Formats: sequence, structure tokens, C-alpha cells
Amino acid sequence: MSVKIDKQENSKVVLEFTMTKDEFEKELDKSFKKNAKYFKAPGFRNGKVPRNVVEKLYGENVLFDTVVEDNVDKSYAEAVKENNLEVVSKPHLDIKQIGKGKDFIYTVTLYVKPEANVKKYKGLEIKKFDTKVSKKDVEKALNDAREKNARISTVEDRELKNNDISTIDFEGFIDDVAFEGGKGDNFELTIGSGQFIPGFEEQLIGMKIGDKRDIKVTFPKDYHAENLAGKDAIFKVKLISIKEKILPELDDEFAKDVSEFETLEEYKKDLEVKLKEEKEKQAKADKELKTIEKLCENTEVNIPDEMLDAEVEKMLDQFSSNLSYQGLNIETYCSYIGTTIDKFKDTLKPDAIKNIKLNLALENIAKVENIKVEENEIDEKINELKKSYGSDQTSNDLNSNENVRNYMRQKLLQDKTLEIVITNTIEK
Repeated sequence: MSVKIDKQENSKVVLEFTMTKDEFEKELDKSFKKNAKYFKAPGFRNGKVPRNVVEKLYGENVLFDTVVEDNVDKSYAEAVKENNLEVVSKPHLDIKQIGKGKDFIYTVTLYVKPEANVKKYKGLEIKKFDTKVSKKDVEKALNDAREKNARISTVEDRELKNNDISTIDFEGFIDDVAFEGGKGDNFELTIGSGQFIPGFEEQLIGMKIGDKRDIKVTFPKDYHAENLAGKDAIFKVKLISIKEKILPELDDEFAKDVSEFETLEEYKKDLEVKLKEEKEKQAKADKELKTIEKLCENTEVNIPDEMLDAEVEKMLDQFSSNLSYQGLNIETYCSYIGTTIDKFKDTLKPDAIKNIKLNLALENIAKVENIKVEENEIDEKINELKKSYGSDQTSNDLNSNENVRNYMRQKLLQDKTLEIVITNTIEK
């Protein structure tokens, strides 16, 4: 078996395999012996039908499928390994010639990992993230704490106003026709929360318990349900009940109730410290994200469509897996948000491109910087993972599992490389 490698544009590679007619004849004989017990013919015992009789009764191509099954995958895998091809797409088989007395010729078309051109990775400039804690930040944290500890009281004798908790029945209509998902009974809505589309909540203000009102709104043009986007609608609403939040006084007693501190001033200082820690943590995460964006902007790579499609499918599988924990599948989810799976895939492409660019860029930088991952570093990471499993057999198998080790090796290499990029990023 011989193989020719044709490396074409945009990371496309065509492998052409040729099995000589003599080799093909030997493989046909193997195929016959392998399948002999399945052939039947008048006058012959099962498994004893001669090959020439089998080919006459069943056709000479009856043995071809087994030859293909026994040789194509094996020869393809060997060629990929021997030529160090990093395949990023599903291989496509095309049989060019097959027949008795002929060479068996077939091609496998695939796409390999493209080379990334990282124009710059040190000295990337990003905006500096503010970690200062202002008086407004502390006041907001205090108000949030008051909201969490508010007492809810039922209101009977006044109109609905902003910040009230309303209970409503509603049904939406477009051109006098009720639309799916536009109805709710005993729905609890805080006025001013922005939970409903713009203009809805404001029009409820002034209603009294038992009142009915037609609320006229227009769905945003970018609304997630395409059948509603940009449409004018009327919601028929009935106000069932009103509740209000009664906020606690902001004093030392409040501080004692919600914290371990005796005075409001002590509580404020503690809030300030915690807010500072949160802002610094968020700034670190934001810096990483912005650095990644800048690195991708400075990386040129010609991504084959097949590689992009594979990354989108991987992201879709992960998203579908997360949905399953909520008792949903991707079809139901797409139906709920008014789209199709194909259109949803299109929304994943920008992030898929960024993922590919980032991975290829980090791989390129790791080579330039000669970054290595030692086996003991992998062991340390695996030991951290093992703590989450306990001391069962699953945990004990992790150290010897090559798939786990390869994953950890790749993850550590990327983390080390990205740290170099982030450390050399300039904040302005």
C-alpha cells in the first residue's frame, strides 16, 4: 500500500492510497475466508462454497466492502501518525477505483490544524480597570442589604406605585389574536424591576386592586422571539394584589442584625473592604478577558470551515449538556427563544472563532517561549482533582489515565502561556 500526500490551500490535505492489484487480490481472499460461513449455494455445505461460485452467485463486488472496512481506517490512521498530521475535521473518503484485476485507489480528504501568525503578544495595551470603592458603592451595598432584609406588607387601600410588588393576571394579543407565551395567572411582578418589556410596568402604576387595564406596548426589534420582534401588542391586565417592602432603618441595630458588628460604622468599613476585594477580583478577570481579546485581534489565522464547524458542534454539545441538567433539550430551548438550531449555531460562530484563535495563538507562543510542563506538575493538578472524588477507584485511576494526563498537560501549558501574555500586558 502506497500513499501520496497533497497539501493544498487553507489547510486542506488529500491522501491518495493505492493498493496494487496483487495486494487487492490477497485482501479479497482474506475477505472471502472471513465471510465464507455466511455464503450458501445449492449442492454445497454451509461454509464450503468456493470463491468463484460465491462471486458468480452474489457478484464479484460482494467481498469489496470487507476489504474497505479492513484497510481504509487502518491505512488512514497510519498515514496520519507517520506524517504527524493534526487533523481538525472529519475525514472524507472517496473511492476512485475498485475492481478485480485493478489497483484499489481511494482518497481521504481532511483538514489539518492551521498555523497562527501572532503579530504581537507582549506589550498588549488595554484599559486599566478601576478598583476604587466610592461612597456610592458602599451606599448601594447598604441599600441592597436593606432590600434583602425588608419586611413585606400587604396593601389594601391605595394605588399601585413604583417598587411595589404586584400580583397580576395578563394575556397578550397581536391584532386581536392571543400569542403563545403571552399569558400568566397570579404572576408576581415588582414595578420598576424591568422584568417585562419596556413600557409595560410603568403603565400599571395607578391601578387599584381589582382594576383591569389594557397595556399597549411594542416588542423590541431585537426581541429573542422572532415572531414577536418589533410587533405592537396589547396586554389585558387585572391587578390581583399589592404588597410593599418596608425597609429597616439604617442604624446600629440594623448592623447588629445583619452582621457581627456592633455599630453601623464598623459594618460600613467591613463592606468597603469586601467591595475592594470583589472589585480587584473582577478586575483580574476582566483583564484576562480583555487581554485574550487583544491577543485574538493580533492573531492572523485562516480557519477552515470544517474546523469552525467542528468547534461550533463542540460548543453546542456542551450547551446541550448544560441544558439537560435543567430538564431541557436544545430543540425545546430553540423553540422557546423563537429560533432554529441552525440559526442558534450561527450565534456561536464568533466565540468559536475566538476559541480557535486563542488556542492556536497560545500554542504558537508556547513554542516561541519554550514553555514546558513537567510530569510532577501534572500529578499535582490530578491530585487536586482527586480530592473532589475521594479515595475510590475512580480517583486512583486518574494518575494512570493518559487522556486525563494529556488534558491536564494541555491545560497547564495554556495557563502558563496565557500568564506570560497577561503579565506583559500594559494597562492604561
